[in-house]
Amino acid sequence: MFYYFKDGDPEIDGMMASVCAMGGETVCVNSLRWSFRDSDATGTRAAESLKLAKRQSTSPATRALKTRLYKAQYNWARERFETDREAVAVAWNGLTGSRRAFMAAAKDTGTPQLYLERAPLPGRVTVDPVGVNQLNSLPREIGFYRDWAAAENGQDDGWRALKETLVSRKAKKRTDVGQTDAAGDLAAQPFLFCPLQVPDDTQIKLFGGWVRNIHRFIEMLEFAAGALPEGWHLRFKEHPSSKIPLTEMLELAAEAVPGKIVIDNATDTFQQVAASRAVVTLNSSVGLQSFWYDRPVVVLGECFFRMPEIVSPADSFAELYRIFSDPASLGYDAAARDAFMNYLDRVYYPEMIHDGGKASVAPEKVLPKIAQAQAMRGR
Repeated sequence: MFYYFKDGDPEIDGMMASVCAMGGETVCVNSLRWSFRDSDATGTRAAESLKLAKRQSTSPATRALKTRLYKAQYNWARERFETDREAVAVAWNGLTGSRRAFMAAAKDTGTPQLYLERAPLPGRVTVDPVGVNQLNSLPREIGFYRDWAAAENGQDDGWRALKETLVSRKAKKRTDVGQTDAAGDLAAQPFLFCPLQVPDDTQIKLFGGWVRNIHRFIEMLEFAAGALPEGWHLRFKEHPSSKIPLTEMLELAAEAVPGKIVIDNATDTFQQVAASRAVVTLNSSVGLQSFWYDRPVVVLGECFFRMPEIVSPADSFAELYRIFSDPASLGYDAAARDAFMNYLDRVYYPEMIHDGGKASVAPEKVLPKIAQAQAMRGR
């Protein structure tokens, strides 16, 4: 039996249901499935879920109530998975709040898991038996992708065809962040581009690395911007979906290093990528998407494409400062990028299907993931 934790978004739930249907009978689990019979692990798993819940409250009463909720949800899922030894647990993202409690119960009982998430490749979705983003099952050594490319004729640039469907994310809540055409020649002056992420996103909470959070990220970039050569600047754009404005902090950073920082929340994200000399990110999907524009990418946080052959990792402020002092020297291995991106395109990310308003996932790349998950039962 395949159990997926209901998201509430019809598109997301449609994709999860279609993946489950490829494996067998399907049950949609909602947030009202509870049990109050605690196990030894209940308290720990609830605390982990609370820590990474999307909406954090400072109210002790609210936090206590949410903890009790996560305990009850974990207990129900654990009891179900202990009873159904053929179960497979499926969740969208699976890293936060109730979804984390659900998937933690699967892990603790040796129940196979499948994690789904939107992919950085347009029109694709992540389906992975281990996790999403930095926690996914993709190898972290470029040699794996080179070997695959040599064996499977994956050394061309076929992945570039996806660029035609790459579209900048539209703002939902912010009227001050847009995707308009550039007012002039952006490339007239050399610059590094930093597309900021949502400050409270799990990508930053869990995988921010030595930088830890978005505010320290901006501070580090402010200090490093002072090392840029004459005529260069660092260009920031806030995330279109962020409900947490960073404009004031960015304006203070720009005042601290006159002429070295520009804030452009209006111009289309990919137009800024295309005009830049390099892109700087913690672990944003725009970093990987910059490969379509042949831009060097500097990565400060943890992410699955953080391999020195295809990006420039910055593991400390000293390394970041060195990079900013000589940005023209940034580069990458184009053949390595071809191998890596072709693997993502041809093997790893399944295609999304929209048919009459109903969303699903193409089966060809999903079925091997289901088999992989099933093979991990009991681990």
